[in-house]
Amino acid sequence: MKNTIFVIMFTMLMAACTTNDPYTGEQKVRKSVKYGAAGAVVCGLIGATRNSTSARNAAAGCGAIGAGIGAYMDHQETELREELEGTGVRVVREGDQIQLIMPSNITFNTDEYLIKNNFYETLNSVGKVLYKYKDTQLDVIGHTDSTGNDNYNMTLSQRRANSVASYLENQGIPGSRLAVLGMGENQPIADNNTTEGRAQNRRVELYITALPEY
Repeated sequence: MKNTIFVIMFTMLMAACTTNDPYTGEQKVRKSVKYGAAGAVVCGLIGATRNSTSARNAAAGCGAIGAGIGAYMDHQETELREELEGTGVRVVREGDQIQLIMPSNITFNTDEYLIKNNFYETLNSVGKVLYKYKDTQLDVIGHTDSTGNDNYNMTLSQRRANSVASYLENQGIPGSRLAVLGMGENQPIADNNTTEGRAQNRRVELYITALPEY
């Protein structure tokens, strides 16, 4: 009886939280509802079919599910930080976006775009997490310092970004999730007049963004 009640509640909730695509007229369920409402009902079913202690545990364990896309990105961020600890890759979180900053000293040799052999293991760790969390768009962006001419730097940054994206695709990440761009020397994050600054500017960044809610 309790299971039947929750199924009815779930059906009503999904009906109330759909939206029509303005172009196709197709009804769609928002991702925040998919993660949140659906997760809450499933957790309720767990609790309803077991004793009160199990119900409390289920509610506590499912709290993150009910929080929606933010919780989805929270869990992904946690796993990335655990996998990348001590690798030299920086993990930066801003809202529903995670940024991985990969400096050139651990990714590529000077003036080259072939990935260093000892960086493959790190990219394997990145790919493992990205493969698990499929509801994200991935932007791979290459950068250089100001040494050399603009056209050369643009080409080098594009090739480095392509190398990272191609490797991730070989690890099972669909190409449809990947967008690749070379920015050359146009977006420095440090002073190109210093050795330390140039080293920071030579990098590949990976932006992991939650897909739109619709």
